[in-house]
Amino acid sequence: MDLENQKRVKEFAEQYGPENIVVLLGAAEGEASGLAAETVTAGDPTFAGPLTGVSLGLTVYHICEPEIKAEVDEQVYEDQISMMEMVLDVDDIVNEMSSIREQYCKYL
Repeated sequence: MDLENQKRVKEFAEQYGPENIVVLLGAAEGEASGLAAETVTAGDPTFAGPLTGVSLGLTVYHICEPEIKAEVDEQVYEDQISMMEMVLDVDDIVNEMSSIREQYCKYL
């Protein structure tokens, strides 16, 4: 997650309260999704951005997770996401995201 997005997430959490924020990711790999998820939950593991040492505990999901897919209009999902979903290792992404939520999310 780039430094500008870290800054935005931190500002939103401060403005609206972390219990009112859900972060939705769309990275193409489980590892990349996990790194971004860890950043918004436990703090920036690279120690480079505004979330270094900041444990927000935000709720975080990937767009391809069943919980989110069920919330999106079917036609919108089909038009915008389904092609990407066909080439992703969705199981790996779901496992990575679930692990991060179990370890770090405070507001599930």
